[in-house]
Amino acid sequence: MYVIKKLSVMVFTLWVITTVTFLIMHIIPGDPFSSDAKIFPEEVIQNMRAKYHLDEPLWNQYVAYLDGVVHFDFGESVQSTGQGVSEIITTGFGPSAIIGLQALIISLLVGIAAGTFAALYHGKVIDYGVSLLAILGISIPSFILAPLFIQVFAIQFELLPVASWGTFEHTLLPSFALALGPIAVITRFVRSNMIEVLQSDYIKLARAKGIPIKKIIIRHALRNAIVPVLTFVGPLMAGLLTGTFVIEKIFSIPGLGKYFVDSIFNRDYPVIMGTTIFYSALLIACIFITDIIHRIVDPRIRSIT
Repeated sequence: MYVIKKLSVMVFTLWVITTVTFLIMHIIPGDPFSSDAKIFPEEVIQNMRAKYHLDEPLWNQYVAYLDGVVHFDFGESVQSTGQGVSEIITTGFGPSAIIGLQALIISLLVGIAAGTFAALYHGKVIDYGVSLLAILGISIPSFILAPLFIQVFAIQFELLPVASWGTFEHTLLPSFALALGPIAVITRFVRSNMIEVLQSDYIKLARAKGIPIKKIIIRHALRNAIVPVLTFVGPLMAGLLTGTFVIEKIFSIPGLGKYFVDSIFNRDYPVIMGTTIFYSALLIACIFITDIIHRIVDPRIRSIT
């Protein structure tokens, strides 16, 4: 019953996002061919509009588009003539997923380790240093860090390549640039949780029994401290995937974000709609899966719901 209820909410949310995005695209004055009006004859412009059904009433366009979405047909790109939006999503999502997944793994590993380390030295110089770095990581956006990484690691020291795409080395700089913000957030989150857990009675009892601190951290404290982080992983994953938009443009990565940014400048309605729906569905799915995992890991959630 819980899963069915969640799935119903997911479908309804996706429909609302699709409807709102569709209306925004068509409320904005002009269309994808407005800028071509001075270049091509009026007859050519009208034929192009007819090809994409832009000459039909808005309600007819909306119903036809919804019918296409139900059958996983997002139409054809206006800018890349002859190329379907589904093909663009399939082709471009691979690089975006690689960067996003690597950034997620880096964020979790470094963030959990740094947060735990800071909590163990709570109130000392190490704790203050990690906290300061975390604040800086949250404050500086990835699109500022990315050019800095290129200048330092690629141009000045020539440690990593950035000029092309295809090898593991090409994914490192964009992944780290994308991961620094989430690392800072996870570090602060884990640090706060770990400090609270370490001050709990059962941890004090374990210490009083003479159990080594390393065993206490690994078997008891760490698990309880990172369980709340699971609620953050879903939105974090979706955020990292959508966060690749700017990173892909800076590093010239042939990912879905590059297509999305280009489609906005070119007013490519089908690509904008298709990528928006795709990423919205991805975000909703990530949150749903995270919620299920959280219910499995923490029995208290099951008893509440």
